Amino acid sequence: MIKSPDAIAIIGLGNAGLPLAAVAADSGVKVIGVDLNEERCVRINQGINPIPEEKGLEELIMLHGGKSLLATPRFEDAKNCSTFIVIVPLFVDESYSPDFTVMERAVRSLGRILKKGDLVVLETTFPPGTTDTKIRAWLCESSGLEPSDFFLAYSPERIMTGYSISRLREFPKVLGGTDEESGFRAFQVYSKFISNLHLVSSAKVAEMIKVMEGCYRDVNIALANELYKICEEMGVDFFEARENANHQFCHIHLPSTGVGGHCIPVYPWFLIKEMERREEFSRCRLLRTSREVNDEMILYWAEKIILECMKLDKPLSMVKICIKGITFREGVKEFYHSRNLALARLLSEKGLDVYAADPLLSEDMVKSKGLRYIRPEEADLIFDPFELRLTVAGGDSTR
Repeated sequence: MIKSPDAIAIIGLGNAGLPLAAVAADSGVKVIGVDLNEERCVRINQGINPIPEEKGLEELIMLHGGKSLLATPRFEDAKNCSTFIVIVPLFVDESYSPDFTVMERAVRSLGRILKKGDLVVLETTFPPGTTDTKIRAWLCESSGLEPSDFFLAYSPERIMTGYSISRLREFPKVLGGTDEESGFRAFQVYSKFISNLHLVSSAKVAEMIKVMEGCYRDVNIALANELYKICEEMGVDFFEARENANHQFCHIHLPSTGVGGHCIPVYPWFLIKEMERREEFSRCRLLRTSREVNDEMILYWAEKIILECMKLDKPLSMVKICIKGITFREGVKEFYHSRNLALARLLSEKGLDVYAADPLLSEDMVKSKGLRYIRPEEADLIFDPFELRLTVAGGDSTR
């Protein structure tokens, strides 16, 4: 086990934590990665990459896994570290309120090995103010330390699944401490493996920055979706209009079947819920409307698909429909909040003859999602949610 006093511990070796650990190790930093998934730890220590779709990660794990990057399922193995970076999931419940179950368990486990003078940095996206309240309280309760006994900071992950390595090496990364000294110490640690690093005035500001980014994307995707529907109604080619509308001062996003993944459809709810708690409902009207517009896009596309089916010389219930892509984003084998998966299920619930295919998924994986598999060429109508393209058997297609 690595016992060097300058080693850092990264708690959580998932889609965000493992790339961070690999980049840190590749920069010459000794890393102990803590993850409760024992099989994943074994694979990493053998130099095997558990996230094959992450570009550039395989080479780094092969080079550093089991050496300068050592994975373990036991928090105790990291007790000699003085810097701890926590990057475990935060989900939302059915009412879109944050579910801190996993985070609290991880933070309290960390608290049991936390020492006076240690630094803790959180990377999971939170409602602004979480680091200095919930996180600090859990650390103090589980460690027995006073708030002034350790340093606490926040630096949100700003990666994109599939491009995490390049994002960590090139994209601006912000960091803020719960006090000036915490921010300074965290900056010193991160500057060893992050080149484009920016220190902001507080952890709360850093938390808000990440949430604001998610809100920006959600609102602008909703705008694109609404403009797309208007263009369709008016007989205008949206994509031609968009191409010529975009310039230095205007960037219309691409339309979609909605917004999926762990980030964009989740973060606006942090602010919506907080404003509703304060009974300041007028402060979050745009955010709530954008969430509704994006989530309702599957209804729009279901209607378009049904109308195309009705043009075919077959009873509606006998038209074989293939949804060509059910992950939340092209090239990523993830389903969290996938609107493409939701669309397939919606059509199936309407009694249509719906199937699915996905270049990333085997037939068994498609069936594990409760859908039937078909090769796209065997269907009467193919809908590609990533291209927003409807194709009729024989090759005719519309966008």
